[in-house]
Amino acid sequence: MIDITDHAEGCILPVHAQPGAKKAAVGGEHGGALKIAVTAPPEDGRANDALIEVLRDTLGLKRSQIDLIGGQTSRDKKFLIRGMTRPELESLINTLLPQ
Repeated sequence: MIDITDHAEGCILPVHAQPGAKKAAVGGEHGGALKIAVTAPPEDGRANDALIEVLRDTLGLKRSQIDLIGGQTSRDKKFLIRGMTRPELESLINTLLPQ
């Protein structure tokens, strides 16, 4: 189960990044975080930018609704998702994950 927490501006989504993958995709759950693979290498923030794009595309969000707030140089990251409640985000993510 993804450990989404409430925040004053929306909610916080933990993400486990897999940079340098063959293709970008949401890969399921990893240690309480949403596992996302991106093709970008982990240098100069390129993988972080790619993660934001995957989140934006898969969740149907605007770029201004997503901010990386923790784990800039780690595989384990925290993203602030603005304008969405925890139940809304949980429901949306559950549709993405394999059953």
